[in-house]
Amino acid sequence: MAAVQGVRALLGLHRSVALQRSIGLVPVQLASAVFPRRLSSDTQQSNETKLPGNPENESLLENLNLMGVDVRMARQRQPGVLRRAFTNEQGVAEFLQGKGASRKVIASIISRYPRAITRSIEHLEQRWTLWRNIFKTDDEIVSILHRSPESFFRSSDNENLEHNIHFLISLGLNTKDLHRLLATAPRTFSNSLKLNQQMVELLEDVCAELGGQNPEQFVKRVISKNLYILIRSTKRVKTNVDILRASLKLKDSELLALIEGHGANILDLSNEYVKKNFTNLEQKLISLGCKKADVRKLTISYPMILYIGSDTLNLKLDCLIKGGITIQQILGKPKVLDYSTQNITERLEELHRLNYDFQKNGIHILDTSRKRFSAKLEKLGAAALD
Repeated sequence: MAAVQGVRALLGLHRSVALQRSIGLVPVQLASAVFPRRLSSDTQQSNETKLPGNPENESLLENLNLMGVDVRMARQRQPGVLRRAFTNEQGVAEFLQGKGASRKVIASIISRYPRAITRSIEHLEQRWTLWRNIFKTDDEIVSILHRSPESFFRSSDNENLEHNIHFLISLGLNTKDLHRLLATAPRTFSNSLKLNQQMVELLEDVCAELGGQNPEQFVKRVISKNLYILIRSTKRVKTNVDILRASLKLKDSELLALIEGHGANILDLSNEYVKKNFTNLEQKLISLGCKKADVRKLTISYPMILYIGSDTLNLKLDCLIKGGITIQQILGKPKVLDYSTQNITERLEELHRLNYDFQKNGIHILDTSRKRFSAKLEKLGAAALD
């Protein structure tokens, strides 16, 4: 037991001195007298090295506090990291600082994804190089790490990352597409190569089943329009294709055009969510005097309507109808449903105060930016005073 305590004390002394040296709190002479730290990472050790009895590593906690890390958050996210005897928080911090990350950003990254401090410098350098093949600057990568630290630190398999990059390029995706994928759905690149290949094979099969002549182009279009699709299950995507076919009674050519167009965004939604929203949409529109053909036409022209939750959609439709808008006007300009219920209500109230005639002027004014809407209101107000 005395020996264990001695090891803890030595590790604690070295951790504290090394970290404080890195942030300028102790002289270099004192730091140089301490034994070099042994670094560990998931790529170096198959088994996690933890302290006897698995208590939290007090010297590590001290270091993290010095770095400004939210230890409570780290403990909630990945408690096992705090019990490791050997970690690389100093190395990771220095590496990220060298890439332009501030202390605040580094602390935020480690707070939300503590496993970052288990990575070796060699691993980080290799991974950064792969990412820099896609991004133009280090600042862009730092920005993504700050927003989604898991995207960079989650996987320790740099070889798999490299294979995924080559595979996605082979699909015809260019650097701009890869940039968008890494920035928006970075987990795509930590997927196993096999998983990504399975999704691509499914999309090619869907294209062939619907009579498409160019499966490769179809896959590229779907991925470009739905950046999240590669991190969804093939079962979910296939079921949503079947739901769209059954609900809309589309011809193969029509369904193909929908899926490789704006309908691509629907494919990664929960199957139950899609079914529930379509059923509600159909019932609501029929209650407002529409026919099933209207529902079908609306969904094809504006598939994003299936993204809107049932209760929210009903509130928006009721708000517009109450405000003097006809259902036919909404069907002709469905993008008005993009706006929040509060936004729609406020605009309707402002226009009513100016006696705006929706039947005469249409509802295009409701589908404009805040700046344009305000400018239009000023013109209407000035005209009313003349």
